[in-house]
Amino acid sequence: MSKSGPQVPLTPAVFHILLALVGQERHGYDIMQQVKSDSQGVVKMGPGTLYGSLDRMIEAGLVTQGNTQDPRRIYYKLTPSGLATLRAETAGRSSRPSSRGSQPSTASIPQPSPGPARVAA
Repeated sequence: MSKSGPQVPLTPAVFHILLALVGQERHGYDIMQQVKSDSQGVVKMGPGTLYGSLDRMIEAGLVTQGNTQDPRRIYYKLTPSGLATLRAETAGRSSRPSSRGSQPSTASIPQPSPGPARVAA
C-alpha cells in the first residue's frame, strides 16, 4: 500500500482486518479474534502483523483511530475509502477462481453513504 491508496488485490491480513471492521469499531485483540472467527481459524494474526498492517492502513486512509475513551485500548474504524476498497476487493475475489473455497459475500458489506445532505440556501 502506498500513500496514493491500496493496491488490489489486498493481502490476506489487510482484507481480513477490513472485513473485521465492517459495522463496528474494534480494538486490536478484538480484531485478531474476529479475523480468526471469520476465517474459521485459517488466518491467525499475531500482534506484529496486525499492528504493522493497521499502521499502513491508517497511512493509506483505509482505517482511522476511533473511540479514545479507554486509554488502555486503541479502537480502529473503517473509513469510507476502506469500505470502498473492501467492496472492490470482494467483487474482484468473486470474479476470480478460488482454490480456497467460498469467499465472503458482498451482500453484508454496506454501501458507502454519499455523505451529509446539503440544504440549498
